[in-house]
Amino acid sequence: MTARVAFAMLLTAPVALTAADAPVRWNAAGSGNPLLPGYFADPSIVRDGGRWYVFATIDPWGDDRLGMWVSDNGRDWRFSQPDWPTKAAATSPTSGDSKVWAPSVVRAANGRWYMYVSVGSEVWVGSAASPAGPWADANGGKPLIAKDFAPAYHMIDAEAFIDSDGQAYLYWGSGLNWVNGHCFAVRLNPDMVTFDGPPRDITPAHYFEAPFMVKAGKRYALTYSDGNTTKDTYTVRYAIGDTPFGPFEEAANSPILSTDAVRDIVSPGHHAVLRSGTQNYILYHRQALPWPRGGDDVLRQVAIDRLAIGADGTLARVVPTHGSVVGGFGRARLRGLRWQAFGSTGDPVYAPARAADDNYATLWRGGGEGRAMLVADLGSVRAVRGSRLRPEYATRSYELGIEASTDGKVWRAAVPVAVLSGSPITLLHPLRARYLRLTTAHGGNGFWEWSID
Repeated sequence: MTARVAFAMLLTAPVALTAADAPVRWNAAGSGNPLLPGYFADPSIVRDGGRWYVFATIDPWGDDRLGMWVSDNGRDWRFSQPDWPTKAAATSPTSGDSKVWAPSVVRAANGRWYMYVSVGSEVWVGSAASPAGPWADANGGKPLIAKDFAPAYHMIDAEAFIDSDGQAYLYWGSGLNWVNGHCFAVRLNPDMVTFDGPPRDITPAHYFEAPFMVKAGKRYALTYSDGNTTKDTYTVRYAIGDTPFGPFEEAANSPILSTDAVRDIVSPGHHAVLRSGTQNYILYHRQALPWPRGGDDVLRQVAIDRLAIGADGTLARVVPTHGSVVGGFGRARLRGLRWQAFGSTGDPVYAPARAADDNYATLWRGGGEGRAMLVADLGSVRAVRGSRLRPEYATRSYELGIEASTDGKVWRAAVPVAVLSGSPITLLHPLRARYLRLTTAHGGNGFWEWSID
């Protein structure tokens, strides 16, 4: 593995799967996948100073900024958005209309961090002393790879690779109009911005986009995506070569990750590979469930699963999961609560119990346009310190408040109604109560989890 991905993960012990195990359904309580509460895609993951960072595209279909999730323990993730790049700041005379997509974050041999990111169908590069930022443009306010570099293809999905000798390479390229594209590669100079020689076309068979290089022994496995991420055809494929530039021959067992109807996995792809001790993992996005959901929004979620890599560069087929193959993410503090919703949709997919089922694939959603309420019964009068809410969209604002009651009849304000955003939305309300009542101003609002401390 490369220096970029050879770090120790703070995860709970994996649970081994056997052939006799029935696949966990996507709406089962306690699922460890998806990893993040919300709609995100194209993930890049790094670790620095004991802290996790996941950078990702914000769905639907990009945003004016990236999403960044941070965790100190591999379980509780906090959302924010880096100040750079923005659609406005990373725009050139040749830029297209595409939003901010597909970050790749690496630490270079010089100790600084570099981000390669797609904006307007161009590749931009920024740098920072820490993954936490502040990030700033590193190429004089112009794209590293302009849109017109190869006009027949999208100049997106740049991914940096640091070889075992410290040499850095950059890979990029995507097809147009869902027709397969070309993959380009170049050696980077130590400044991580200028090119050491001309870019090369290294396109393997069945390549569409999202290249990610994996070093296995003395061989190189170029992994990538094929198909259409808006349908059920998206896959992860790979090809093997003897150098970072190939030539690459697609492996006999490619693709290694694809739609699995039995496990309710739809269109997995655009991934990153990481290592924990002796175990490798693949971090990727897949379609949010239930699917298809109608409408034009493309909504994807980030998941993580095991990946076996052979010394000869071969990769084993990934068994995608919803369960605890990688455990310990997003667990609610209080379990077994009784829930009652007023203004609910009536759809069991969005039932009240979904707000505390430890599963980021499911959420509670109110019904109608008016106010909706969700009541949590703690079982007895007890001391509570506060709440953590995981809203459906981490970038949107929600008008909400919390009330408390000891008998379910007389209510008092615990958190005054206010317009709030973020994930989690952390609310302090030290008090004694048996019942807590969450009120949202719009019945269509959804919440992945309501954790009560």
